[in-house]
Amino acid sequence: MLFNTVDFAFFLPLVFGFYWLLTSKKIKEQNLFLLVASYVFYSWWDWRFLALIFLSTIVDFCVGLGLEKHKKRRYRKILLSLSIVVNLVLLGVFKYYNFFIENFVNAFSFFGLEIGHQALNIVLPVGISFYTFQTLSYSIDVYKKKIGVCKDFVVFAAFVSFFPQLVAGPIERAKHLLPQFYTARSFSFNQTVDGLRQILWGLFKKVLIADQAAPVVNHIFSNSAEMSGSALLLGAVFFTFQIYGDFSGYSDIAIGAARLFGFDLKQNFAFPYFSRDIAEFWRRWHISLSSWFRDYLYIPLGGSRGRLMKKTRNVLIVFLVSGFWHGANWTFLFWGGLHALFFIPLLVAKKNRTNIYVVAYENKLPKLKDVSAMFNTFLLATFAWIFFRAETVSHALEYINGIFSNAFFGLPLELSTKTIVVTLLMIFFMIVIEWRGRREQHALERQLNLIHKNVRWGFYLLLSVFIINGMMNTSPQEFIYFQF
Repeated sequence: MLFNTVDFAFFLPLVFGFYWLLTSKKIKEQNLFLLVASYVFYSWWDWRFLALIFLSTIVDFCVGLGLEKHKKRRYRKILLSLSIVVNLVLLGVFKYYNFFIENFVNAFSFFGLEIGHQALNIVLPVGISFYTFQTLSYSIDVYKKKIGVCKDFVVFAAFVSFFPQLVAGPIERAKHLLPQFYTARSFSFNQTVDGLRQILWGLFKKVLIADQAAPVVNHIFSNSAEMSGSALLLGAVFFTFQIYGDFSGYSDIAIGAARLFGFDLKQNFAFPYFSRDIAEFWRRWHISLSSWFRDYLYIPLGGSRGRLMKKTRNVLIVFLVSGFWHGANWTFLFWGGLHALFFIPLLVAKKNRTNIYVVAYENKLPKLKDVSAMFNTFLLATFAWIFFRAETVSHALEYINGIFSNAFFGLPLELSTKTIVVTLLMIFFMIVIEWRGRREQHALERQLNLIHKNVRWGFYLLLSVFIINGMMNTSPQEFIYFQF
């Protein structure tokens, strides 16, 4: 079930209404109701996917109980290994099997040895990368005794399958989300209004930025060999905003929807295109994933301790694994590798922690040096996104070469100039609103509170009209990160 569809427009209010009217303040009933609603939500794509998420839930729930029971390190390691192996095998088979088989065969073919193989027609379960990492972090944290064991299966299953963030994050840690299932939840008008504001802004970014940019991006990347340099550059810039509008839009809707039910999810995007270097970009982009890799891969590898060579190795490993997490394609590894190359000079110069605070925090406008730094970082991110979007590495290289070698001026004639101009205006509007709200958890959190109530609600109404019009005039586009 997509957030930007009529189905969800009926599903969310129904679940919200029944949740507060029927369960009131009874925690057990609330948790059971959320579990059922989450399973209905997830089964909307394919009911067979439920078997996998249920298996992952059962394994990690039992592992948690076993870790509490057994005190000997040997048995605890076996239990943790069981959780890691089961989850990664499921992820590997469904997401990476064909990739490894094809590259294994190609490697032998390079030396003149032909090996017969059969690719599997595997459907990638929606959100498997997200809930796998969520359950894994629970088992690891229980093993390290950072959190207590969850003994209520309904609570644990609801934690794993919580529908607002189930299929594309944020990847919640048990330490933050699990206790909220044990806490009494009562209806809050202010919390509900704030949740609706964030949902509204998330829909704006998805429907009026990402979905409007998608046809332009798809056409340019599909016909890149025939495009002018300016058209190729436009396609790269549009994809940069498309993936941000798509993914951060999903996160806003997820976090806002969770607030409707009395839950607080972690911020997943902190206005990353206002970053002044790549290190800051990764502290602000897909925060739940980057912090996951920091805590469960980078730090165990040694983190920033030791010699420069070791620190560089750790950074390279994390970025390559992060790239591979996104999909079974060499383009994602190249994308991760590029970001490692952008990051390592900052590490060597010990400037990777220079830009910790929000840009121009106490000022309305940034300084010239901040504008220059943000622009340079945006260019680096845009360059890397070409590999992320391209079908193959060679396609990405040809695309980049085309930007500089083709006749630069000229837009693709098959595309509507009106569509391009309107999308650019929407992007500009988004940048203005997000710049004004860059100090907050989401763009609309507080910046409209000081204006007159009628003006504020007029803004919400106008935004809603534009969103509905956008949904009616374009077919719903699946969220990009559903494929990961």
